[in-house]
Amino acid sequence: MNRFFSLGRLRALLVKESIQMRRDRVTFAMMLGVPLMQLMLFGFAINTDPKELPAVLVAPTQDRFTRAMVSALELTGYYRFTEMGASAAQAEAMIARGDVSFVVTVPSDFGRRVERGDGASILIEADATDPSVASGAISTLSTVASSALEREAGFTAPAAPVQIIVHRRYNPEGITQYNIVPGLLGVILQLTMVMMTAMALTRETERGTMENLLSMPATPLEIMLGKVMPYLAVGGVQVVVVLIAAKLVFNVPFVGSLPLVLAGIFVFVLALVILGYLISTLSRTQMQAMQLTFFFFLPSLLISGFMFPYRGMPLWAQWLGEIFPLTHFLRLIRAVMLKGADFETVVRSFAALGLFTLLLTVLALLRFRRTLD
Repeated sequence: MNRFFSLGRLRALLVKESIQMRRDRVTFAMMLGVPLMQLMLFGFAINTDPKELPAVLVAPTQDRFTRAMVSALELTGYYRFTEMGASAAQAEAMIARGDVSFVVTVPSDFGRRVERGDGASILIEADATDPSVASGAISTLSTVASSALEREAGFTAPAAPVQIIVHRRYNPEGITQYNIVPGLLGVILQLTMVMMTAMALTRETERGTMENLLSMPATPLEIMLGKVMPYLAVGGVQVVVVLIAAKLVFNVPFVGSLPLVLAGIFVFVLALVILGYLISTLSRTQMQAMQLTFFFFLPSLLISGFMFPYRGMPLWAQWLGEIFPLTHFLRLIRAVMLKGADFETVVRSFAALGLFTLLLTVLALLRFRRTLD
């Protein structure tokens, strides 16, 4: 027998590892699922130049010149008017909630001014909390007015008497950090809270200490709360660090209510630690817990609106993004910090996070009971 190399020994090791891989279904699924998920998301869902962005029209008098301007904006491919003829208050509420990316306001005397050549103008308000979303749509405005009125009334391009005034709302300077840093709070909390909770609880199962805990006269709910509540305190420390750094280091404006922000963070962190608890009931080892955490973390990072514009993704990817708590937390934190939104404006985000927390709690308790059998 060869002391240094043996095909028989090698074959035996390969058979052993193949059997072990087949038994470790979580790892095997990750090996196939992660590359497929990355291919689908990067290939189809990621778009850095979003088009068909929702817009609302505020126009008391919709004459032929107004209609020509609306048609010209839609022909650029960047604007999609979801509401025609809304009031100024309705439009303000829609852009504050993030339902639309643009508010196009056309004055009631727009048509008369165009016919007289009397310096007509329209106002386009852009939600610039994410500068990359509005930049492409704004860059096309230089030729919109001239081309629209040239077709409608025969004006030549140099003499087009219309001025398009662009107002970048919430982030006039287009500073990327104003959009990224509040989102980083959600990303950091998601990665650390889910992973820390899942791996800590799985470690107890590996070491056998969980059996001692299960022998105690405690209900599944009491055990779950006892396990996840300490990590809420850890999340609180991270929140304080990130918020202070956002203000002092990056000068991110904070124009909203601090109690509202803290309430949203609390619900978000609670959902995350319960998710980590649920992952721990599905994992047999710490490696599996880490793999499941990244399997959840990666798609939520890509399609939540943190790395790439949410509006730039296809509709199916936007629907998929709705199932991740990070998507709703990003809307909430950016709306309150950058837009000064009140509770009524972000109530849908609170409701979504609360629903996630409830569903994850039910699933974790059901899974916990099954592990006792």
